[in-house]
Amino acid sequence: MSETSKTVTRVDLCEAVYQKVGLSRTESSAFVELVLKEITDCLEKGETVKLSSFGSFMVRKKGQRIGRNPKTGTEVPISPRRVMVFKPSAILKQRINAQHRTNGDATQAQEEA
Repeated sequence: MSETSKTVTRVDLCEAVYQKVGLSRTESSAFVELVLKEITDCLEKGETVKLSSFGSFMVRKKGQRIGRNPKTGTEVPISPRRVMVFKPSAILKQRINAQHRTNGDATQAQEEA
């Protein structure tokens, strides 16, 4: 039971805006780039980006800790850093799980036939 998934790229997003909004391809590309830049700029400043019915992008600070080199077992300090985290909304989780159940039921029905 392998699931094939498509990776959505910037080009795909620009094309979707072009098809659904009716802007020119150039305007669609500029629009997508502007939205992505705004999200990036907010995250760089440490702000949370909350998109209703989609989820939240947050920057979390991780303190210094000790890690191990898996080959040698030597302890190595891991420096403090900031990491980006995405937390999906309840609505997005529901939609993903409903889609998965629908596909799973179809696959199961095919296997039973």
